[in-house]
Amino acid sequence: MGSTKTREVTIKESKGVFSLLKKPGISKKDFDFDGILALRQLLSNEKARILHVIKIQHPNSIYDLAKKLGRGFKSVSDDIKLLKRFGFIELVEEKTQKRIRHVPKIVVDTITIHVKV
Repeated sequence: MGSTKTREVTIKESKGVFSLLKKPGISKKDFDFDGILALRQLLSNEKARILHVIKIQHPNSIYDLAKKLGRGFKSVSDDIKLLKRFGFIELVEEKTQKRIRHVPKIVVDTITIHVKV
């Protein structure tokens, strides 16, 4: 197995508000919402379920992932965008006979959250 890849998310308290701390080289748009809300969205049981299904069942598209989860395509697609924005997964393009599909792949195996007070 390859090297361990860790994704760090830093949340900073400032003037009574938590916000995501921007890392150098990461564009501002990657962290364009409130820290705790974003973290709550990111660490929901549904996101954990998505990561588990990707890891164990290796879906061959977002549509396949939605079917395996028993959820609608749009909501799974939105969740995938959030996981991708934080760098937890990548979408690998694969050409089929008729179209290009996006295969979700996990690119981290550890998530570290820092809270600066």
